[in-house]
Amino acid sequence: MNKTKAAIAGLALAVSAVVAQAGEVEVLHYWTSGGEAKSVAVLKELMTKEGHDWKDFAVAGGAGEAAMTVLKSRAVSGNAPAAAQMKGLDIQEWADLGFLADLDGVAKKAGWDDLLPGVVSDIMKYEGKYVAVPVNVHRVNWLWANPEAFKKAGIAIPTTWAEMIASGPKLKAAGIIPLAHGGQAWQDATLFEAIALGMGGSEFYNAAFVKHDDATLRSAKMIEIFNTFKATRDLIDADSPGRDWNIATSMVINGTAAMQVMGDWAKGEFTAAGKVPGTDFVCAPAPQTEHQYTFNIDSFALFNLKSDDAKDAQNALARLIMEPTFQEAFNLNKGSIPVRQGMDETPFDSCAKLSMKDFSETAKSGDLVPSFAHGMATTSSALGAISDVVTNFFNSDQTAEEAVEKLANAVKASM
Repeated sequence: MNKTKAAIAGLALAVSAVVAQAGEVEVLHYWTSGGEAKSVAVLKELMTKEGHDWKDFAVAGGAGEAAMTVLKSRAVSGNAPAAAQMKGLDIQEWADLGFLADLDGVAKKAGWDDLLPGVVSDIMKYEGKYVAVPVNVHRVNWLWANPEAFKKAGIAIPTTWAEMIASGPKLKAAGIIPLAHGGQAWQDATLFEAIALGMGGSEFYNAAFVKHDDATLRSAKMIEIFNTFKATRDLIDADSPGRDWNIATSMVINGTAAMQVMGDWAKGEFTAAGKVPGTDFVCAPAPQTEHQYTFNIDSFALFNLKSDDAKDAQNALARLIMEPTFQEAFNLNKGSIPVRQGMDETPFDSCAKLSMKDFSETAKSGDLVPSFAHGMATTSSALGAISDVVTNFFNSDQTAEEAVEKLANAVKASM
C-alpha cells in the first residue's frame, strides 16, 4: 500500500457515509486562476438553473497538492465534499477504500461508454463501474511563445531543445527573459517530462515513468536528459522561485518573457486576456514532441452521500459535466479539449483543433502517453519521489549522474 492510500486508510475504518444538505453539492476544486475560475462558473450556473445549491470549495494550487491534503483531512473525519477534483490512480485508491459513489446509473443512461475513448473511461472506473466523471483532456507538452519577442531578438521559435538553449543569449540581449517558469516542484516536473519525452521518445518515456524500468531510469539517455534539463535553468530569471504558473504565463502574454512550457490550461490565460492564437501568441508542441502527446485529464470523483436529495443533486452534477453545453463552454474557457467525442469543432481555435487532431492520431500510433508530472502515469508516492529528485537537481549543483542514481533508487523505494 502506498503512502497516500495508507494515510487515508489509517482513519477510514471508522468513517460513516457523508451527510450533505439536501439538494446541495459542495465541490472541492483547485481552479482559481482567471481562465479556470471562469470555466468552473459555467458548471455552477448550470447547477443553479436546475434548482440545486452549489457550495464552492476552492483550494489554490495549480497541481492540486493542497486540495488533496484538505480532502484527506475532510474525508477521514466523515465530512467529505459531494465532489472533488481528482485524477489518475488517486481515483482508484479512493474507490478501493469505499469512499466513492457508484455513477453507473447516470453513465449508462447517457451512454458514456460510447462517448469516451477507452483510455479515458478506464481511468474513471473501478471494478468496471464509473466512480468519477471526466471533464476534459489537457495536452501537457505545449510550448507557448510570444512571436514579437522572437522578432525583437531576430531568431525563430525553437523546435529542438538545443535550439531553445541556444536562443537564451540572444533573447537576453534583447532584454527578454527566455523562459517563463515558476519555481515549484510540479512546474519543474512538467518541464522535465517534456524534455524526457522529446529526447527519449514514447517507448523510453513509458518504460521510465509508467513501468519504472530500472535500466531505463539509470540509462545514459536519462543522464543526457538531466543535463539538458539543467541547461534550461540559464533561461529562467532569478525571481522564479515560488511563482505560480499563471503569473509565468502572464510574462509571455505581456512580452516580458519569450516562451513557457506548460499544459494547455495556459491558453485559458491568453484567451482571458483577449489574445488571439497565431497572431498574439504561438502554440506548438514542446521541442521534439511534434508527434507525441502527454495527456492530463481533469475529473471529479463523487463521494458517498446519505441524503436522497443530495444524491439527486450529485447525479445532476455528473450528468451536466458530460453534456455538450458544459463541455463546449468549459473547454473554450479552460484551453483544453472536450473529453466527450463527436463534439462540433467549429467554435474552437487553431490550438484546440491541433490538440484534437493530435490526440486522435497519437491514440492510434501509441504516442499518447500519460503525464507523470500531473498524476496520470503512476502512484502519488512514486510521483512524489520523482518530483523531489527532479526539483532538487534543478536547484542544486548535483551532477546528472548523481541525479539518475537518486531517481532510480527513489522510484524503487516508492513502489
